[in-house]
Amino acid sequence: MNKVDGTEKSLHAQAPMDKLWQDNGTERGMHEPALVVDIAGFEGPLDLLLHLARNQKVDLSRISVLALAEQYLLFIERARRIRIELAADYLVMAAWLAYLKSKLLIPQQSKEDGPTGEEMAATLAFRLKRLEAMRDAATGLVNRNRLGRDVFARGAPEHIPDRRQSAYDASLYDLLTAYAGLRQRQAITQVTIERRRVWSLVDARTILSRMIGEITDWTALEHYLLRYMTSASERVTAIASAFAASLELVREGKLEIRQDGAFQPLYMRRGPNHAELEAAE
Repeated sequence: MNKVDGTEKSLHAQAPMDKLWQDNGTERGMHEPALVVDIAGFEGPLDLLLHLARNQKVDLSRISVLALAEQYLLFIERARRIRIELAADYLVMAAWLAYLKSKLLIPQQSKEDGPTGEEMAATLAFRLKRLEAMRDAATGLVNRNRLGRDVFARGAPEHIPDRRQSAYDASLYDLLTAYAGLRQRQAITQVTIERRRVWSLVDARTILSRMIGEITDWTALEHYLLRYMTSASERVTAIASAFAASLELVREGKLEIRQDGAFQPLYMRRGPNHAELEAAE
């Protein structure tokens, strides 16, 4: 198993120590006392020692946990009167150093599920690098130009009105030619002539022959033709054909007709030879 796999499997094993490290986020003031340690040739603040240990720049095997505990207890006696939270912060740092060194000193078991000291250090370094990358990305986003403050969007385009004016250039001949072409196109139409209903002389004679027996006195010709004149066009052909047929019946003596004046109605009645002609037929 390589170190990368061991690092991934050791995330759950060191969760308690990570929580202690994450909860220790209280910043100390500039004038508050700091825990300065002198262990194995290193002399400086405890937080600097922890930072160097996390970055594998200090050999943890050379650090004496006993000397660290004695110096911590001496510092606690002085810092207790100032702020108890300050002692708690340094307690977390010292616990981290002791935890890392215990991982290095305890021999690794073949069936041990927990991570080794090297894996713990590698995991811690990986997480710190990832946190640093997140902070750099956040800083880069915050420092970017903001829309509306540093940079501004392009304004709305100005509306340009579109004005059109038509100008015609044509002579009188062009106008007449265009008008003639338009009239010619409109004049070409398809005309359908409806067939008219026309009375023949045979039809008119047959109808008048049937009505002669009913005529006893002078009666207008149109009176007997009303039932056949359903439209104005049929009225004209009915009167013309009936008049021609009545003249033939007058010549034969079956009918008599008279007219009181020009353009006056025609009157008709039975002729004197009507009964004789019917008996002969």
